[in-house]
Order: sequence, then structure tokens, then C-alpha cells
Amino acid sequence: MIKRIVAVAALLPAGLGVTSGVASAQAAPKAPSAVVTLTYDARQAGTWSAAITRGVANWNNAVHNVRLQPVSSGGRADFVYTATSGWPQTTLGPIVPGGRRGQVQLGQEAVDEGYDVTRIAAHETGHILGLLDDYTGPCSELMSGHGPGTACTNAVPSAAEAAQVDANYANGAAAARPHHEQIVIDIWSPENVARSR
Repeated sequence: MIKRIVAVAALLPAGLGVTSGVASAQAAPKAPSAVVTLTYDARQAGTWSAAITRGVANWNNAVHNVRLQPVSSGGRADFVYTATSGWPQTTLGPIVPGGRRGQVQLGQEAVDEGYDVTRIAAHETGHILGLLDDYTGPCSELMSGHGPGTACTNAVPSAAEAAQVDANYANGAAAARPHHEQIVIDIWSPENVARSR
């Protein structure tokens, strides 16, 4: 009888998750944060449709705390893509569901200068998610925009950029609200590249 009691007493700490002076080999699992879903409307984007689809997929594959998806028929989108004849410009986020509506103007002038349409669409989407430009960055950084020149076609956010977006949305939509509205105008011009270096 005493041997059974000792055996049961030895098993209790393991069964209750209690250790007796021995560190656990496994860390406690992180509680998943709520994923923020942002909807977009690309009906006014014309020929940019495929570039938007690829750019959005690149963001969805890179981040965990926010998901981008097309708005359902008749729904109000959180942000809108529009094809324009000028330079790309975007509402600086982070945009949140039910908040102010974001605008992404995909400007033809950047395409005419020779910049990749998917890189432009993904870069402008980065602004919606709260990222600023860093024109001095390398091609591997999506938010370097026109900085690396027209030969750069990378449309995938870097690990640091994805981490910043995840941080922007880490505590749900309420924590992601920006304090003021700002529009970012990206002039993807060779003259500006020369000046930014």
C-alpha cells in the first residue's frame, strides 16, 4: 500500500504540469492574437487587377495578424484600388475595418517610367498596412519603392516589413488605429531616385 501511495505521489506533479525543481523543456504556447480582416475593392483598378491579386497574395503569405480579401458583393470595402493616370498615392494606414476608408491610386506614370506593376501594387498596399517609404533600402525591401530603380521587380515584403505589419495589427483592429490621416505620394521617377541617393 505504501509503495502505491509513493508511486501516485511521484506521478502527481507530472500529471498536474507541476515540476519538482526541473525546468520544462517546452515553452508555454503563445496565445493566438485575433486576425484582422481587411476588405478591398479593385473594381476601379482596370488593368491592375492581376498585379493587385499577386501583391495581396504576397502580403497574405508574409503576415499573420491581418488578412486581405476582396469585399463581398454589395459590401463596403475598407480600402479601394483605383487606376489613375498620375503617380501612385495611398492613404497611410494602418487601415482598420469600419474605420476611415483607405484609397490606393495606382498611377500609370510609374508604369510609363518602367516600374513593375506588381511591385507598385504590393508597395502601395504596404502603405495601407502602415508602412512608410524607405527609398534608400535595397531591392529586397518592398518599401524601398523606386529607390533601387526599374530593374527591381521584387514584390514580396522583407521579413522586417512583415514583422512591422504584424506588430501594427498585433492586438486587433482597435490597437491599429492611426492618430491622423496622411496620404503618401510616390513619385517613381528616375530624377527622384538620383536625388534620394
